[in-house]
Amino acid sequence: MSDFARRRTIMVDTQVRPSDVTKFPIIEAMLTVPREIFVPRALQEAAYAGENLKIAPGRTLLDPRTLAKILEAVNIQSDDLVLDVACGFGYSSAVAAHMAEAVIALDDNSDLCGEAESALSTVGIDNVAVVEGPLGDGAAQHGPYDVILIQGGVEVVPKPLIDQLKDGGRIAAIFEDGRLGTVRVGLKTGGAVTWRYAFNGDAPLLAGFLKSAEFAL
Repeated sequence: MSDFARRRTIMVDTQVRPSDVTKFPIIEAMLTVPREIFVPRALQEAAYAGENLKIAPGRTLLDPRTLAKILEAVNIQSDDLVLDVACGFGYSSAVAAHMAEAVIALDDNSDLCGEAESALSTVGIDNVAVVEGPLGDGAAQHGPYDVILIQGGVEVVPKPLIDQLKDGGRIAAIFEDGRLGTVRVGLKTGGAVTWRYAFNGDAPLLAGFLKSAEFAL
């Protein structure tokens, strides 16, 4: 077993399993996807740390516990289409791809889109399409979506993302309000999303997801 593979097992055993993450597909995906491939080379040694990692200006790789608990909460199914917003280097997209039928990985940074495509190709994941575009606009041409994930903190969720969620679909976001961040999961029924508290979690705010943002809900 390589050193990174050993760290991956330790990450799952010490950060994921103890956090009430029980769905086998999540455990399997996080044991399988080499997290060190989806960070800048200078951060590879820190890839399995239990903290958020700044991987680019305005982009964060969520800590393993937070990502795993989000995936547990949205309950991705094998026939789901997932939109992964602010995908960065594509780690969250790669993990979700193990559970979903397909994933659209969205970022507005062309360099990050290139890194994500390269990393996904390196590990042989072929059911993720990387799309470049404004984060708050989503990727309507590929939707509607069963699940939408947002890889960063928000104060509001832009209306275009809500519009691209199927009725019966789930959306997860880390809402930052003061010093305490909370992860909430929204369920869309009758064209409207009802949010519920899932757990506490923090991430830096994404540009375009602030309360003053246009088209905010």
